[in-house]
Amino acid sequence: MSTTSILVLALAALLLVAFSSTALADKCQPSGTLESPATGHTCDECCQPGHVYPTYQCSPPVSRHTKAIMTLNDFSKGGDGGDPSECDGKYHNNTERVVALSTGWYDKGKRCGEYIRINAKGRSVLAKVVDECDTLHGCDKPHAFQPPCPHNDVDASKAVWDALGIFGDEVGDFPITWSDA
Repeated sequence: MSTTSILVLALAALLLVAFSSTALADKCQPSGTLESPATGHTCDECCQPGHVYPTYQCSPPVSRHTKAIMTLNDFSKGGDGGDPSECDGKYHNNTERVVALSTGWYDKGKRCGEYIRINAKGRSVLAKVVDECDTLHGCDKPHAFQPPCPHNDVDASKAVWDALGIFGDEVGDFPITWSDA
């Protein structure tokens, strides 16, 4: 085998390893678990007593068409969002187009006050990032007794859902794409 052939094979192997490890690094895997207290708060969306929930320190990479699941959140005082929003320490009306992003996408508050573009059902809307949808903690009062969020969650106000034309039985866990605006 010639020196050129060996160099080409070595380069191909190096590229294969580099691209394989990059692809694996893009996979967001659970980083741990959170066990709900054996007894607890009771509501439709509350943690189930004794249930074990996965936790995540990461979210999938952000692109121009980041795939996510959109969920409904009430950011108002007394709503299912729990405490005031992390970004500004305030509650928000359901008429405001605001979102909470999964921990990895929230990126320690780096997206606070920034807008994202959400796409669904052939429509697009801008929404302001005001909170973190915590993927590491939950099942307690600050998290409205809800489980940790999934790693790919965009928790949106009713105004966002309305602007996208998503109503009634479609509201819940809805597949979307999003990007930084």
